[in-house]
Amino acid sequence: MASLSLLPILRLSLALLLVAMASPAESLTCKSRDVTDSSSGMAYANCTDLLYLGAYLHYTYNAANSSLSIAFIAVSTGWISWAINPTAQGMVGAQALMALKTENGSVVAKTFNISSYHSIVESKLSFDVWNLKADVKNGTTRLFGSVTVPADATSLNQVWQVGDRVNGILPRIHSMEPDHKKSMGTLFLAANTTASAGGGGSATPEVARTPTPASGAPGIQKAFSCALSMMSTLLLCLMGFR
Repeated sequence: MASLSLLPILRLSLALLLVAMASPAESLTCKSRDVTDSSSGMAYANCTDLLYLGAYLHYTYNAANSSLSIAFIAVSTGWISWAINPTAQGMVGAQALMALKTENGSVVAKTFNISSYHSIVESKLSFDVWNLKADVKNGTTRLFGSVTVPADATSLNQVWQVGDRVNGILPRIHSMEPDHKKSMGTLFLAANTTASAGGGGSATPEVARTPTPASGAPGIQKAFSCALSMMSTLLLCLMGFR
């Protein structure tokens, strides 16, 4: 009878093990995301897990026509933005592509010139932009677009950001937490010039973002180990009650 009373607990433990094995946490990396160019339907040549804000960038650089096609992916209740700064590192001077969630629930894509910390103006950018689109999928906001980059460029100053609030179709100020102030870096264009089945390689040479239980495989391993330990203990208990 005692062994029978433990069967529901054993079933629960088995369910936890299955959940751990099927955890979506592993999908929270750029390589495991199924993202294709919204205009061509082709896989992007490269992808990188950006160091801050839990964001991802998929991109293809075409040296023949000096163009860059991107898909920027992040989680936000308001807006997300990916930008190129042609003149310096940082936000001021950045030419931004932005996806904003409107009051009616739709998502719009726009371009903004960030001339100062207090001036964000919707306008054309200093380079050509086309195929600019945005959508929401699986809880993430996705921003697509293609831009012209300087001929023979090997790298770009990139800036990315997320914000929680939108005023009409204009972004409200983002958080001033440290990660929001550090979300910038160098994008190396020629990390991989041809599409690959795995989605391409990281284009950011800096030290990789430290994995957390919510952002990668270590979380899966921890949950799996916990569930397996629980099952082993219960099995020993069942054997002892026979």
